[in-house]
Amino acid sequence: MKIIEVTNVDFSLRHFLLPVMRGLRARGHEVIGVSADGTLLNVARAEGFRIVPVPMARSLSPRAQWLAFRALLKLFRAERPDMVHAHMPISGFLARIAAWWAGVPRVAYTSHGDLYNQPGPWLRRVAGFAMEWLGARVTDTYLTVSVEQAADARRLGLHRRAQAAGNGRDATQLRPDPEARARIRAGLGVPEDRVVVIIISRLVRPKGYVELLAAMREVPAELWVVGGRLESDHGEDLEPYFAASGLGDRLRRLGFRDDISVLLAAADIFVLPSYTEGLPMSVIEAMFSALPVVATNIRGPREQVVAEETGLLVPVREVAPLAAALRRLAENPVLRARMGAAGRVRALELYEEGRVVARTLDLLGL
Repeated sequence: MKIIEVTNVDFSLRHFLLPVMRGLRARGHEVIGVSADGTLLNVARAEGFRIVPVPMARSLSPRAQWLAFRALLKLFRAERPDMVHAHMPISGFLARIAAWWAGVPRVAYTSHGDLYNQPGPWLRRVAGFAMEWLGARVTDTYLTVSVEQAADARRLGLHRRAQAAGNGRDATQLRPDPEARARIRAGLGVPEDRVVVIIISRLVRPKGYVELLAAMREVPAELWVVGGRLESDHGEDLEPYFAASGLGDRLRRLGFRDDISVLLAAADIFVLPSYTEGLPMSVIEAMFSALPVVATNIRGPREQVVAEETGLLVPVREVAPLAAALRRLAENPVLRARMGAAGRVRALELYEEGRVVARTLDLLGL
């Protein structure tokens, strides 16, 4: 079969779609990847995948979305795929409607997080739900990354057969690594006995950076921030918050990195105080790396983190509980080790990439 995988930006294709594309090719299918253009598409191209750039925009601009829809419709009519598998809210909506319009035999969707559940103006949330409802009307297979998302989709009448496929990472690439830990810490000038808290995410406010920077003032540890801001990211500039954090040399800005596995191996605690998530890959990576996880009690993280067993869950947008959780772990190496080990066991049971991809393809009927 010819399958077209569609998402919004190159970052999403590289980190979320590429494992599925590899799985599809291994099962003998022809695979085409589609997203907005970007340098990260070179990773998939280097593996021999055909990638078609389309002018996707992460906004509600009618003109921008019309251009993207027209490009998708033209592509689907020319390629005549057997299935279009769409991802992300806006690109997923456009791709599903264009596939239906073009007469594609099968239309599938994986939700990685819903606009109607995200913080923001009520009109944006209503529009997000309307898009999901309309898109679901032309969707044959409706998948989500989290169990709670699938339950929501069924409860709200979006799709009565919505099922959770999950997310996964390669366990062989993510593990405790004392040698890498010593090397990275030596390179950064971090003593072995210093506690390191690490966050891996885009630099946008909904990831909880404002609260995290404030909380870290009360934590006897340093903070490593791994990630940056995509060109398509919207919202408040976080630089003033970093400048006013008062953390001094306890704050390290490491930017986008390709060596995530060794950075996690060199850290002691993983934190993700997001306002909204799907099923964050960074939490899975931290669990495979045997790090205890501090996350907010929201969809996704609360099904990944078993409170008091593999990490700690805290309320959204609250500094004091976040600081208390981080301080508790920073001051207790035995607790960190116990929770980290339990997290790795859980990750191996639930989030091994090969099994997750196989489940996804089985649910897609491929």
